[in-house]
Amino acid sequence: MSVGDTTTVRQRAHRSVLTAALGDLRALLGERMSTGDSVLAQYGRDESWHRPQLPDAVVFPETTKDVSDICAICYRHEVPIIPYGVGSSVEGALIPVSGGVVVSLGRMNQVLSVDPGNFDCTVQPGLQRRALNEYLRDTGLTFTVDPGADASIGGMVATRASGTNAVRYGTMADVVRAMEVVLVDGTVIRTGTRAAKSAAGYDLGHLFIGSEGTLGIVTEITVRLFPIPETVVAMTCCFETLKQAVDASVEVMQASLPVARIELLDDLMIDAVNSYSKTAMPVVPHLFFELHGDPESVRRNAEAVEEMVKAAGGFSIEWSENREEQNRLWRARHDCAYACMAYRRPRKMLTTDVCVPIPALTDCILSASEDAKANDIVAPVLGHVGDGNFHMVLLIDPDDVDEIRRAEGVSRRLVERAIAAGGTCTGEHGVGLGKRDYLVLEHGSAAVETMRAIKRALDPKGLMNPGKILPESQIDTA
Repeated sequence: MSVGDTTTVRQRAHRSVLTAALGDLRALLGERMSTGDSVLAQYGRDESWHRPQLPDAVVFPETTKDVSDICAICYRHEVPIIPYGVGSSVEGALIPVSGGVVVSLGRMNQVLSVDPGNFDCTVQPGLQRRALNEYLRDTGLTFTVDPGADASIGGMVATRASGTNAVRYGTMADVVRAMEVVLVDGTVIRTGTRAAKSAAGYDLGHLFIGSEGTLGIVTEITVRLFPIPETVVAMTCCFETLKQAVDASVEVMQASLPVARIELLDDLMIDAVNSYSKTAMPVVPHLFFELHGDPESVRRNAEAVEEMVKAAGGFSIEWSENREEQNRLWRARHDCAYACMAYRRPRKMLTTDVCVPIPALTDCILSASEDAKANDIVAPVLGHVGDGNFHMVLLIDPDDVDEIRRAEGVSRRLVERAIAAGGTCTGEHGVGLGKRDYLVLEHGSAAVETMRAIKRALDPKGLMNPGKILPESQIDTA
């Protein structure tokens, strides 16, 4: 039998297995399964520049049992499983590179319980961040992790998201207390408890947080909540140079002032935001601060921040305690990704997501910005600079091979500088397709092989979101 004949036989066998799997899923879910072209196209992409790829079907579970049954069917037929939240990934983590079944968790979007006395709530994974805080509005509590996009809580668990509040309140790794997880064969397990801490056994919760759907599907999450601060002061200030802005943020953090957020936007990002959000901010680098607490301490700390900012060259410094004005300001900040997409159409975003020790922040940002300019790449910069995390958004034409090559070079050198400084290739977006090549550089080959061993133990057939994080870990069962 020739190689071509062997390939044809394998393809026919695959189609036969897939047909059987889809038949079983249709019998289980009825109209909650779709193979329509428009639905497949919708769930074959995310917000990244990576090319979309179509799944074979999309399913819409409503309960943990649904998810368990779906996984059991896919496991039996050896069909890939790709969990999906709202599609806000920017690293290609949701793209079904091997086809298979996308498990859309959007219908699992309920708040299951709230316990103000224990400062926690339990939710389903499809619930989005803004909807949760709207639900909590009258409790005096808030969910603090704010990645910018209105992501789903399950997606935020999958990528170990953080965002603008992380400098004060921590990341998803800090606020998740317990989870319910469906493994690849349909087995349901629970991780953690609602207690504030535990020393009982291996920390399975943190194994799944940041695993990007490659180890299982999270179906319930218990998260820690925080009291809504009595007083919130937002402050904006301008700088003539990017170096002045970054240096000022570093000085504020090294002074240990209790800020809740420090956000950096360079002049390109301000220009993009002005155009998209209809604002009129001066087109120069900006810092955005937010301070939380009682009225006296907040104002005292805000005055200290203002003095340091002025000494570093800041000007046009404005305060606001008005919540409406603050919401307008932060909504513009949250629109940065969409502002970038609209800035130089038909460009796509190749995002960077490094996080470095605070002393290395200035050199890392300036070197990256200069590298992008030298390679004729439009690359706005924004960052959660309070914890050393920043994003350079390289705007590229996916059909321009040379531009992609230059942009990937800029991104690669940025990651290499960050890791050399003691940092990471991804502070909050996850690995997905975009950062796979850097894991050995960051962690070493022995640590990455340990990750592969965990993957093989929990997903022996390589079915959970194959091709992501550790593409070599998918087992060839042909």
